[in-house]
Amino acid sequence: MRLALAPVCLALAVLWAAPALAAAPSATQKQEFFAVCLSISQNQQLCACKADAAMTLIDERFMGVVIASMKGGSPSSSDYQAYNTYVAKSNQICKPNY
Repeated sequence: MRLALAPVCLALAVLWAAPALAAAPSATQKQEFFAVCLSISQNQQLCACKADAAMTLIDERFMGVVIASMKGGSPSSSDYQAYNTYVAKSNQICKPNY
């Protein structure tokens, strides 16, 4: 009986924690990301892949950090490691042999 309840308890725990999760990036942010990326690289396929990857790898707040960085800004020291991790993961997805 305990084993049968384990998946139910896990599902309830996930649902209970869900409101604490950060919001996903918006469609507007995705469009801006793509536009800025394209202005830098002129590689439509890469920018589309990176924009799609960003939607699953980072949250709404951090998408702002990434876009600002693409425009020439620098991530704050508290975001620096997460930014590097994001870049590495998005490159892994969009540039597998990079």
